[in-house]
Amino acid sequence: MSALAQKYHFITGLPRSGSTLLGALLLQNPRFHAGMSSPVGVLVNNLIAQFGAGSELGHMLDQVQRQRLVRGVFDAYYADKADKSVIFDTNRNWSASMSLLAEQFPQAKVIACVRNVAWVMDSLERRYRANPYEVTQLFGDGVERNTVYSRVETLGQRNRLVGYPWSALKEAFYGEHAGRLLLVDYDLLAQAPHKVMPLIYSFIGEPVFEHDFEAVSYDAPSFDAALGVHGMHEVRRKVELQTRRTILPPDLFAQFEKLAFWHNQDGSAASVITARPIVGTQ
Repeated sequence: MSALAQKYHFITGLPRSGSTLLGALLLQNPRFHAGMSSPVGVLVNNLIAQFGAGSELGHMLDQVQRQRLVRGVFDAYYADKADKSVIFDTNRNWSASMSLLAEQFPQAKVIACVRNVAWVMDSLERRYRANPYEVTQLFGDGVERNTVYSRVETLGQRNRLVGYPWSALKEAFYGEHAGRLLLVDYDLLAQAPHKVMPLIYSFIGEPVFEHDFEAVSYDAPSFDAALGVHGMHEVRRKVELQTRRTILPPDLFAQFEKLAFWHNQDGSAASVITARPIVGTQ
């Protein structure tokens, strides 16, 4: 299959919110390629930086050449997936690159995995505590990793693991390309995947596939080892929502629980699959 005949869609959103699970499910469809975060988003951003204003190469390339070079990154990276009809590329950067995606792939849709931000922080804190003999790369120094307060507040900064994708997704949610965006709540995906997956297929315009929610498999131990946080991308075999008590102090949990902006769709053309009632209409 030629690169031009393939369809591209994109997965983005918050960490610990189901993007790896969604990729593992989509990978069951023999027509699809999907997985955890790919380097394509970073490669594209680095390429654009090389020919941006003020760069040595900027005056050598016109707009058409720049567009072609960016598309070439996708074609080269996925050249060995020519047998797949649909490519899903996953990267948290895509929420901040909606204009580029709309220009490069006019028919592409963007699926953003979301979750109560307090539970995102809880999940990350659990992974940190499960690796007591590692110095994780999630934090820059001992000050940032000192206590649960410094760790959670660091991760929530606008340029860090949680704060950056949250800010980027909020930009996309209210932006001019929000109509191509679908937010999928992790809790509902884990509770009722048999209901959520057909909605995703409908959104991207693909025939529904019968997934096996009892036999899901995905892991990336080498990627997690490089971060110093083992188990970050391990997917349990059975899709189900596991309830638990939070390990965050009550004030921290309350602080981040308020950040689920997608529960109010006023001013947004995005679609939302959520386990909670939507406030407002579009």
